Amino acid sequence: MPGLMSLRRRAEGDKPLKGAKISGCTHITAQIAVLIETLIRLGSEVRWAACNIYSTQNEVAAALAQENIPIFAWTNETDEEFWWCISKALNINGSSDWLPNMILDDGGDLTYYCQKQMTSVFNSLKGIVEESVTGIHRLYQMSRSGLLTIPALNVNDSVTKTKFDNLYLCKESVIDSLKRCTDTMLGGKQVLICGYGEVGKGCCQSLKSVGCLIYVTEIDPICALQACMDGFKVVRLEEVIKQIDIVITATGNKSVITREHVEKLKTGAILCNMGHSNTEIDIESLQQPDILWDDVRLNVQHLTFPSGKRVTLIAEGRIMNLCCSSVPSFFISVTASAQV
Repeated sequence: MPGLMSLRRRAEGDKPLKGAKISGCTHITAQIAVLIETLIRLGSEVRWAACNIYSTQNEVAAALAQENIPIFAWTNETDEEFWWCISKALNINGSSDWLPNMILDDGGDLTYYCQKQMTSVFNSLKGIVEESVTGIHRLYQMSRSGLLTIPALNVNDSVTKTKFDNLYLCKESVIDSLKRCTDTMLGGKQVLICGYGEVGKGCCQSLKSVGCLIYVTEIDPICALQACMDGFKVVRLEEVIKQIDIVITATGNKSVITREHVEKLKTGAILCNMGHSNTEIDIESLQQPDILWDDVRLNVQHLTFPSGKRVTLIAEGRIMNLCCSSVPSFFISVTASAQV
């Protein structure tokens, strides 16, 4: 984590975050542990929860807890446990001596919960730092409805986040994630990437390099033109869904892939998500009594439909690389430095 460590060495003596009480909600990984420790070394007090029920590295959470850092996270949380952890990160029903005055969020869940459950505290916050496309969309929604009454910093649109983290981190981790989960050979596979933003670009470049045939769906005309200029065929989802071997969503939108689409996939097709939100694949429409779910290994499910067709779903539609793989520390360091 060279950038973050350099920042720590430069500012530690000045304690620029003295007085800050930060509630954080991010992936709990070794890299994020360095971020948390840096915030403390710069003078702040923190309480932390996970933004994803599958991505927490338990050994990291245990190490933070051993250092008496209030951390509320473990892998394979239930939805109920997820929201309980967020409430603890905000210290709801805890001592009034500790109330957050800043939020560091990844996805907007902690911000949303604080605004709903602790309105007076939310309105007195000094600010929010948000790093994901999903979280930024939620902040804009709050702003339009008049609920965003405090400053919010959009880290996702910083050049260092967009051009390095979103692009290169996904480029280096998408193949590792697919291999770890499925052991599939990628050469010759027909892959559909939904979305050609920075995440989609990284996935396309990486999968093309190992011999995959890439199709792209994209509603933004500029991004669609970029995909064409980069040598990828831009299609409508319905045109190719029946012949695709692997579907990867990377749009930041919701219900991009529905049950209707999944039922058209071939048997053995792989379905996964590289965007932050777990709503890009409409999981609720797939959690029906007539679809049999089988856990075949950690973060991998087989979905068997009434017709006998079987589709492989990775991480229940949550962000694949952080649930199933590891990510390069350098890129996390770049983003974390911008957050601090």
